[in-house]
Amino acid sequence: MTIKVLLADDQALLRSAFRVLVDSEPDMRVVGEASDGARAYELTKAERPDVVLMDIRMPGVDGLAATRMISQDPELTDVRVVILTTFEVDDYVVQSLRNGASGFLGKGAEPDEMLNAIRIAAAGEALLSPVATKGLIAKFLAQGGSSGDGGPGSPGAERLATLTGREREVLTLVAGGLSNDEIAEQLAVSPLTVKTHVNRAMAKLGARDRAQLVVIAYESGLVRPRVQ
Repeated sequence: MTIKVLLADDQALLRSAFRVLVDSEPDMRVVGEASDGARAYELTKAERPDVVLMDIRMPGVDGLAATRMISQDPELTDVRVVILTTFEVDDYVVQSLRNGASGFLGKGAEPDEMLNAIRIAAAGEALLSPVATKGLIAKFLAQGGSSGDGGPGSPGAERLATLTGREREVLTLVAGGLSNDEIAEQLAVSPLTVKTHVNRAMAKLGARDRAQLVVIAYESGLVRPRVQ
């Protein structure tokens, strides 16, 4: 299967470099380029890419708004958005996760890292950087970004009430950055069982992928950010 990639960045030189890199791979190809969010959304509707590499800061409709437009479009549920960023700790980056992004990719990433990121996103997994994504969410929520305190009557607690005890346990470990294999080892179950729990949690919570589960775990108060 060929992975279809859409490039959204207002810097033509970067788009050109990304296109050469992506098109050099036998299992992926670039299906379009956009210099602003509005065009990125139009091309996503037209080309139905598997992965959109989306810059945040673009003229007109920015990457944040475009990500929200894509994630809220019922016809584009299979499209994964990977945010291109310098890993700045600000509310825009975290908001992109809330708006449906599957994770982050640093603009200074090595070529192999970018190609691997595209394949991970296309496979339906969340591109959660081992440190950057989790750290961004934790730091932002520690500054008052949480939408719930996790108490019995809080909206966050109500949101988690649909989960079984094991699903909550798995959600906590997902938010801790563990892979399915690592969770399986810790809980002494098979990776397939863990995947089933993760998929059920995503379905019940309306999450697109693991990145959304991490956000929900923090926002609901199930997981507390560590304040350095």
